[in-house]
Amino acid sequence: MAKTRVGLVGCGNISDVYIANSKMSASYEIVACADQVRERAEAKASANSIPISCSVREIMNNPEVELILNLTNPQSHSEIDLMAIKHGKSVYSEKPLATSVADGKRILATAARSGLRIGCAPDTFLGGRIQTMRKLLDEGAIGDPVAGVAFMACHGHESWHPEPEFYYKKGAGPLFDMGPYYLTALVTLLGSVRRVTGFSRVTFKERVITSEPLRGQGITVEVPTHIAGTLEFSKGCIVSVIMSFDVWDSSLPRLEIYGTAGTMSLKDPDPLAGPNIFGGDTWLRRSGDSDWNAFPHELPRKAEPTEWERIAPQFPHTGNSRGVGLEDMVVAIAAGVPHRASGAMAFHVLEIIEALLKASEDRHPRLIRSACERPRPLQVRG
Repeated sequence: MAKTRVGLVGCGNISDVYIANSKMSASYEIVACADQVRERAEAKASANSIPISCSVREIMNNPEVELILNLTNPQSHSEIDLMAIKHGKSVYSEKPLATSVADGKRILATAARSGLRIGCAPDTFLGGRIQTMRKLLDEGAIGDPVAGVAFMACHGHESWHPEPEFYYKKGAGPLFDMGPYYLTALVTLLGSVRRVTGFSRVTFKERVITSEPLRGQGITVEVPTHIAGTLEFSKGCIVSVIMSFDVWDSSLPRLEIYGTAGTMSLKDPDPLAGPNIFGGDTWLRRSGDSDWNAFPHELPRKAEPTEWERIAPQFPHTGNSRGVGLEDMVVAIAAGVPHRASGAMAFHVLEIIEALLKASEDRHPRLIRSACERPRPLQVRG
């Protein structure tokens, strides 16, 4: 079967790993790249042996390009997606789907009318660790999910990203930037969300870049940089969420699920490692391991608390596998079946994000009107 010919739009920082991983794909190949800065596209094409470098308009009009990989900044996602659909091309986009629910609806509705597919990152939920968590949950390892926590707490990206200003503009901030990883993982594990409430603040109204090449340049912050929220899932699980660029250090778990028969945890020490990476171990404690919740003043424990069980990934995709969602989408289109990193799930996550921010503005909980199916699990690697 001939490979699907993909056109990449947006030749920034994130494009390198997509291009590298595309070279290992049996299903698609990147045949053209475009950027609003023509010289950037030319340099990317030259460095990676991509046959065509061109303008955005040219890549959309190229009949050899069958699908668009949208790696532009978040504020441009809806514009590029709609342009691709207009030219008869399905789209796989970096997260988030859009910067507003209204734009997200427009993308999905326009694609549906044209019989085209929308796929959207993050695809880290297809990584070995989240798929292992999904398998353990589905097998009843911790019983019925009761509650959970999801924490991303760091001090922002201006210390390492070469062009960090957009992280503090509309459509970004910790909730739009890192939230999709955590929320997509939660939806994969627990299903759809039906109600949210939240609070937010801006702690540092001005930021100073400490990375190169813009060291010393100031950033005016336009979006909330600390968001705390509560999600009520359709099946009753209640999850507390913190997404923050205002925290210098933290020992909070990146994600934990509490069930009627145990606890499952991601214990990454790195504040920027959690559901946003593909690999890593899962930690499990079952209710029968010991009386590990006994208080000190109670009768002596029958045994010392059992250590957490450390479970290695039971599925593939444990390295930086960005693009596996695109691969899955291309294969699904050929087979005529739904793809996993779907527009519907990305839209549900977008609605949760917008609802959390609106709830923080007026202090009123928000109902989530959309819903999505949990994506099909992967097969255990042999």
